[in-house]
Formats: sequence, structure tokens, C-alpha cells
Amino acid sequence: MSKTNGAKTKVAIIGSGNIGTDLMIKIMRLSKVLEMGAFVGIDPESDGLKRAARLGVPITAQGIDGLIAMPEFADIGIVFDATSAGAHKRNNELLQAHGKRVIDLTPAAIGPYTIPSVNGDANLDAPNVNMVTCGGQATIPIVAAVNRVSKVHYGEIVASIASKSAGPGTRANIDEFTETTSEAIMKVGGATRGKAIIILNPAEPPLIMRDTVYCLCDDADRDAIRASVEAMVAEVQGYVPGYRLKQAVQFESIGGNQPLHIPEMAYTGTTTFTGLKVSVFLEVEGAAHYLPAYAGNLDIMTSAALRTAEKIALRHFAGEHA
Repeated sequence: MSKTNGAKTKVAIIGSGNIGTDLMIKIMRLSKVLEMGAFVGIDPESDGLKRAARLGVPITAQGIDGLIAMPEFADIGIVFDATSAGAHKRNNELLQAHGKRVIDLTPAAIGPYTIPSVNGDANLDAPNVNMVTCGGQATIPIVAAVNRVSKVHYGEIVASIASKSAGPGTRANIDEFTETTSEAIMKVGGATRGKAIIILNPAEPPLIMRDTVYCLCDDADRDAIRASVEAMVAEVQGYVPGYRLKQAVQFESIGGNQPLHIPEMAYTGTTTFTGLKVSVFLEVEGAAHYLPAYAGNLDIMTSAALRTAEKIALRHFAGEHA
């Protein structure tokens, strides 16, 4: 049984890149439930490992095998994996064999997709939960907000992030990003079909994260859709303060004589669709815990993982708290 220190559950982070380092700093600064027990990488010269050592966090540069060999491992209750989709499979197998609860910040999608504002309480008993992607965390709540008013037949999201905020792990997982996010648009957002696009913007100075959400849905009360979207934005802001609408929700009626040629939709060829196109434009400003504020993609991913881990800790380790 994993132990806790006072009122906090000890956690480990695997992955000393941008996401792992930002998450570590958030846990240390913000969490009243979690405590850093170990920080894990494979490059002893990485900034993340050096920073963790300066902060007094136990470290290893030997990856998952080094973590398991650490004396601190026995006291770890939850492990975050911020490596890559490919590495996560082995990491998860080893961690499950030791009875650890795992929060996956890669697009590996072994465990159920989890978006705190949409289904945050549904997967707390799962041994592994998947945080989808940064683009998914930003946009799927909007798809779900539209879908709870009017059935979304097709949802498309475009996530634009600063190139400087995309580390090696993000760049290595572009294909997995699009596949995982597209699937989560359907499974969590409720759309019949989904499509995801990510853009790494090389602009200087770096631009803040921007997200665009397009939904094709049945015609419905526009005020109700607008209110649902605004309520969802407020829900996400509860754990990501820099999350906001860039402009008012946009609506466009689509007539029955207008063919839609979208391969991802069930409506293809000359089949026509009658309904409503809803366009939502978002931006996510980061809290600048590690990278500057333009890296909202880091902030929303690590904030969602932190929120989920705290709920898991309170559910499964509260009895061990002093």
C-alpha cells in the first residue's frame, strides 16, 4: 500500500521535458493534496532533472527502471507519464504490475479518455487514465457543450501552438495527437464524427495557444447553445484561469441544398446536410510556471492532469492521510 506524508499523496513524474517539468512545478506550488516523491528522466543534463534536484525532489536519469529501483518508489501512490505514446506502453505495464495508479499525458490512449470538465468523475477508479492531448483538453469541452443542446454530427478542431512550446515528445507524437484527439471528440465530446488538426506556429515572438472548434449540429436554440458554451468555458476556467473565448460564438445556417464534402462525416458525396454550423474561437494563456505564458498548451494539459490526480488521491488515498 502506498504511503502519504501528512495530508498529501506522493506522486512521481516520468518525463523531464516541458510537460513533466511544468507539472512538477504546479504540484509543488499549488497542490494541497499531492507531494512530489520522484522526478524521472533519461537525460541527466536535462533542465527538468536539474531543476528538480535544486528543488530537493528525488531524481533518477534511468527512466522507469530507475524509478522502480528508487527507495522512494514504495511510497508513490500515483505516477504521471509525460514521455511518449511509444514509451508509455512499457511504463504502464511495469507500473500496473506494482499496483500504481497511472495518469497518462501521452496520446497512447491505453486508459479511458478523461476531460475534467466533461467526464472528470467518471474514470477515478480506472488504473490508468488518459488525458487525451492539449488540443483535446481545450476543445472537446466545447464540442460537449454544443452536443448537450443539439446533436453534433461532425466536430472539427484546429489547435495552433507556439513552436517553442512543443518539445521532442510533442513533435514525436503528431500522428498520435490527431488520432487520439479525433477519437476523443467522438467518445467524450459526443460527436458522430471528428477531426483534429495541430499547427506548430514558428512565429516570433511566439503566439499564445489558439483553438478553433467547428460543430455541425441539428438546428436548435442559438441562445441555449451560446449559454451552454459559456457555462463550459467557466467550468474549464476553474482549473485553467487563462482559458477564454476569443470572440462571441458564431452561427451559420446550412441549407438542405448545400452538399458537404467532408470525408470524416457520415454525410459524403452528394448527400446534403441541413442544420447549424457553430464556430467557437478560443485562446489559452499559460500560468507561466515553467515556460512563458504563450505555452497555454502546457498549462491546460498539466492543469487537467493535476485536477484529475487530486480527485483520484482524495478517492483512493484519503484513508491513509494523517
